[in-house]
Amino acid sequence: MDWHIIRHWFLGLGDRYGVNPFIFGSIYVGAIPFFTLSVGWLVRNVRRKKSAALPALSASFFFVSAYLYLLVAGRNIPFWVYGVIAGMIAFGIYSTAKKIRAQVKGA
Repeated sequence: MDWHIIRHWFLGLGDRYGVNPFIFGSIYVGAIPFFTLSVGWLVRNVRRKKSAALPALSASFFFVSAYLYLLVAGRNIPFWVYGVIAGMIAFGIYSTAKKIRAQVKGA
């Protein structure tokens, strides 16, 4: 494995997307344990027949956190990132509305 090629590619991301590659990389790698914990929380809630909304949103957030940095600081962002973020927002609105309807119905 040629570390020079990997280093050149990694540092080139800053020019391509207009962001600091070390910040992007730190967020990307740093989110992995939080994403893993969120998925575990999601699985636990599903098995216990509890709401999976919050753990799913948490997992989604950590999954796209580095790309959120791109949204704020970058340019030339891949189109699929916009789709994932729009999906997270739509799911959050849906689950909140569903929860509110259930509470209103039970009151």
